[in-house]
This record gives sequence, structure tokens and C-alpha cells, in this order.
Amino acid sequence: MVGIDEKLEPVLAEVLSRNAGEGEFHQAVREVLESLGRVVAKHPEYADHALIERICEPERQIIFRVPWVDDAGQVQINRGFRVQFNSALGPYKGGLRFHPSVNLGIIKFLGFEQTFKNALTGMPIGGGKGGSDFNPRGRSDGEIMRFCQSFMLELHRHIGEYVDVPAGDIGVGGREIGYLFGQYTRLTNRYEAGVLTGKGLVYGGSRARREATGYGAVYFVERMLATKGASFDGRRVVVSGSGNVAIYTMEKVEQFGGRVVACSDSNGYVVDEAGIDLELLKEVKEVRRGRVADYAALRGKGAYYVDEGSVWDVPCDVAMPSATQNELTGKDARTLIAAGVIAVGEGANMPSTPEAVRLFQEAGVLFAPGKAANAGGVATSALEMQQNASRDSWSFEQTEARLAEIMANIHDTCAATAEEYGAPGDYVLGANVAGFVRVAEAMTALGVI
Repeated sequence: MVGIDEKLEPVLAEVLSRNAGEGEFHQAVREVLESLGRVVAKHPEYADHALIERICEPERQIIFRVPWVDDAGQVQINRGFRVQFNSALGPYKGGLRFHPSVNLGIIKFLGFEQTFKNALTGMPIGGGKGGSDFNPRGRSDGEIMRFCQSFMLELHRHIGEYVDVPAGDIGVGGREIGYLFGQYTRLTNRYEAGVLTGKGLVYGGSRARREATGYGAVYFVERMLATKGASFDGRRVVVSGSGNVAIYTMEKVEQFGGRVVACSDSNGYVVDEAGIDLELLKEVKEVRRGRVADYAALRGKGAYYVDEGSVWDVPCDVAMPSATQNELTGKDARTLIAAGVIAVGEGANMPSTPEAVRLFQEAGVLFAPGKAANAGGVATSALEMQQNASRDSWSFEQTEARLAEIMANIHDTCAATAEEYGAPGDYVLGANVAGFVRVAEAMTALGVI
């Protein structure tokens, strides 16, 4: 990790000044700017024409009230967000997050990251993100439906298949996408399948979309390991989280011969030295909507639950943080390094703190940043848009083959870019620079926008 080039220091100062109190957004911008010193040295026109300042400023920020009625007949009020960050490459594309932690700064950080992530896919999609501070946990299907309908009552004014195409994220799965899409069709009086991705198969969804983020992260890390003559085969793996991304990360790790020995949720983590039983975990999480403590109780056979400490206390060869931002700290990184970790692949968005990233890189641990490693989800969303536009439906095998090809291309682009800019093996720099250059070239071609 290097400091920020002096030409870019005013950009960061302006971001910090204009976006006070938005720590996650500041962190995301700083990380990208730290990678761009080599770029502005090679392309001084990017710094001279305020291009970078424009890339750091969202095109549009929408905040709205979401009133809804709970099962007790009480009116509840939440806040909705949609940040349309950059459309130089195509319509805004990015998920919706329903979680109590959601605020404007978090949505801006996610939208900023999404812009470069989407650019890395090579597909014609811009960057955006949205969500609400609504907490779906413990809510009935009726309450979630009423919230989603109220949320879409405002959001529908700002989206469309050629404008902005949301998808799911934390707290927004197939159930929520269904309610949102149903309300959109009702409000617009048209069946615009390409307006949302992550849809159910019976109404325009894509096979392999549910699996894509987790699968894609594993494809990326497997290719990264191969550069050192290694693979997942026979490796101990720890995956944080136990939601959609984590579950399908575990599934693909198993297919590549690895053994996932621990996973977590917001309450604690479970260790299962025999390997996480994925069918049981899916039953607990997707059917019963339970917790990993329930998995441990049902599993028996030596599995145990821990409600203190960190899942990163469990020794492993490969760590896959797949829960949320800044979950893997410097302390966790030191623990993993001492235990012999050889690779880290981010399945979530910015799950490792800057200190953790620095420690991994200094220790020679292979590190795959989220904007590259977890791009499989949005790439497959773009494939869903492609199918919707052509009124077509692909097989699971066809879609997964395209996913594998896209992730290989992203890996190779990041590796080649890092090499080109004098930092071989630095996937953070490679991802940041490759994504930035593609967006910058498009914005330069389009004039001052």
C-alpha cells in the first residue's frame, strides 16, 4: 500500500470536506486514489481535467421516506436511498440493501465500488446502489411485502431497463425482489423484465444468478492460487457469513476439493472440522431462516458454536470474508497470518480494513479485493439483462460457463494491469487501475459530463 500522489491530495481533501461523516465512502475513495498515482504519471490529462473529481461525485443521490403499516396496524417510517453514481458505461447497475446500518455514506461507498467493479466485467453497465434502513429480520411476509410496495412507490420513478437496474444485496433476496417487481409492473402497467435482476426463474430470472457471487469469488481465487502453483484442493477454508454469498462460496470451494471448516453470522460462528454440511446449512438459513447456532445444535457430530471472538480465530489456508464491510480487522489479519493463511478472497464489499489489507500484502498473502473477486454477481445480472432483452433463457451450465469465463478475464486483467503499472501481484492496484481507466476513457470520450 502506498500513499496518495500529491496531485491527488486535493481530490481527497475535497471528498472529505464535501461528504463529512461518511467514513466508508472516504475509505473507498482513499483506497482507489492510493492506486492512481502511477496512472496520473502516465496520463497527466486525467488529473488536469478534473476527471477524477467527477468520478468521485455521484451523478444523482435520491433519498425518500418509506411509510408502511406493520401487522399490528402501526405506521412505521423508514428511509430509502438510491445513489446513481456513474453511467458512462451504461445504465446504473447495483443492488438494494435492507439493513438497519444503511445510510447515505454506506450507499455512496457501495455505489463508488460498484462503478469500478462493473467496469471490470467488461460489460456495458454503470454503477449505482440503493437500499433502506429497514430491517427484514423477524418481519412477516406481509410486512415485508407492504414495505417493498411502499419502497417501490417512489423508486419506480427513477429506474428502468435503460436507466437504472437494481438487484438484491444484504436483506434483499428472491422474496423481496418478487414483491418489488410485482409493484413495479403494477405502477407502470408494463412487463419490463430487465428492470430488476435476481428475479425468480418463472418470471424472467437467470439460472446461476443466486450462486454467481459466491461461485465467482471462488473462480477468481482458484485462478489466483494457480499463479503460485496451488489450488483449493485439500485446503482448509473459513468463510465469514452464512447468507447467499457465503453459502455458494462454500459450495464451489467443496467442488474444487476444499474443506470449509467454519462460517458465521452476526451473533457468532460455528466450527465443523468435518466440513460444513451445506444441505443442513441451506435448510437452516433458507427454509427455517435460522442462525448458525441452530446449525450447530442440529448437526452434532463435533460441530460447535462460539458466540465470542471472531471466526478468523479459526486457522485456515484460505479466508473468504463474505459478510459485510470492515469485518476483517488488522488484529484478525495478524491471527490469520500467524496461522499460515496463503490467500484471502473478498466475497463481500470492502470486508477487510485498510490495515488488514496492508498486513496481508506485506506478508506476501495473495489478496483478491472485492471489486474484482465478487464481480460475478453483477456480471451474471448483466447476463440476466441480456436474456431478458432477447426473450431468452439459458441453461445453468451455459450461464456458469460464461461466469467462469468472465471471472478468468477479470483476474487476468487485474494481474496484467498490475504488471503494466509496476506492481506485479498487487491485485488491489490492478483492480483499481483497470476499472478506473475504463471509466475514465468513456467519460473523456463523452465530454464534460
